[in-house]
Amino acid sequence: MADNTDLFRIIIVGGGIAGFTAAIALRGLRRQITVLEQSSLNKEIGALISLQQNASRIMETVYNLKEDLKQARGMVDEGFKVYSKDGKEVKFIPLLSKKEYGASRVVYHRQDLHAALKRAACSLERPGDPVKIRLGTRVVDCDSERGKVVLENGETLQGDLIVAADGIHSVLRKHVLGEENIALPTGLSAYRLLIPTSTLEEHEKEFCKKIDPRAPYTSMIVAHESRLIMGPGRQGEVYAIVGLCPDEKMNEDPKKHTSWVSEGKLRKMLETFSDFPSWVTDIFKHSPDLGLWQLRDLDPLKTWHRGRVILIGDAAHAMLPTQGQGASQAVEDAEALGAFFEKITGPPTNKEIMKILEVNFYDNFLKFVKVDIEIQEVFQCRYHRASLIQGYSRQAAKSGTPSKDSNIVQMSPDQFMDYNCNYPGAIEWRRKQLEAVS
Repeated sequence: MADNTDLFRIIIVGGGIAGFTAAIALRGLRRQITVLEQSSLNKEIGALISLQQNASRIMETVYNLKEDLKQARGMVDEGFKVYSKDGKEVKFIPLLSKKEYGASRVVYHRQDLHAALKRAACSLERPGDPVKIRLGTRVVDCDSERGKVVLENGETLQGDLIVAADGIHSVLRKHVLGEENIALPTGLSAYRLLIPTSTLEEHEKEFCKKIDPRAPYTSMIVAHESRLIMGPGRQGEVYAIVGLCPDEKMNEDPKKHTSWVSEGKLRKMLETFSDFPSWVTDIFKHSPDLGLWQLRDLDPLKTWHRGRVILIGDAAHAMLPTQGQGASQAVEDAEALGAFFEKITGPPTNKEIMKILEVNFYDNFLKFVKVDIEIQEVFQCRYHRASLIQGYSRQAAKSGTPSKDSNIVQMSPDQFMDYNCNYPGAIEWRRKQLEAVS
């Protein structure tokens, strides 16, 4: 094991999808990666998550995670179906990938995807040392210029690079921006349910006659301003439902449900979705857990980085789930980190130069400059794209909502799909950016 002072020390704050994907991307020789996660990673309510084609391709081809992801029991989503209230299919949009996308939209149970990424980050078979994970570790303060984080127990950790993957309620965001920037309500809340498919087939035959809960499609029913979005997971073992509703039509207080693990009440949900037919709402009672989450997002931040700290994922660009790009954009952030930091393997000066110069701080000085340059590249590469997708996701939630980016309203759904899915990776994307302004 190399001496600690001879390693590129990376601290990742947050052990979710963004954090572990970043850990995989940053693994390499002469690197010490530590993931700090405040929870015990053992609680999740009714949650499927999708990786769009842009993220699936990165996972499978850039990080060679195809075999790891097989264990996560993902399902390829083949299409999007819209049903009337009487259960008739009124619209079908195929989702099988265009050949040029090179990957499929895959739906996972969040726990399964998370577990697969955690295993890959800690695997002995991948390049570099396995990632170290510290659970129940809450970060309360940060010195972004010096690369220090302070834990709730008073312990201080030093890193050359701090990756803030601590989610929409990020603790580190204020240390990057120099001020508080709290994610604001979007006017929508989401109930989340997960039901065993066998239960539906046994007890809800009317529903199953109208919508096959094992078929690899996402289904949607709309009533007034609310919508139910449904689909299978775990290779058909479970059926997930997301119920989107305007906050003003909620029969629960949405302000009390700002955490992903908040619980809702069945009676209240039935009141909220009383405009929907009973053949749909009757299935709600079969979910062992009922989650309720007030949807919040961020306006584009003025920056994602300061000193040795960079924000990624929801900490940097939290967005609504209407385009299914939240997790996928976190995967793109992680790929950018891996790409731009690829050539930094430990301190960027050798022992011979240090001996000649006889300046003990020279190594660390150059290392800091290198890190700062690469953080700037990650930010410049990712900022416009992620901000545009944020805005488009917000616009899709409510028709007619004005966008702060005029480019968004000029795209048709097909054009936006191509924009999302043809992403070539950070280095090539950055090259095209620079060509466009030269």
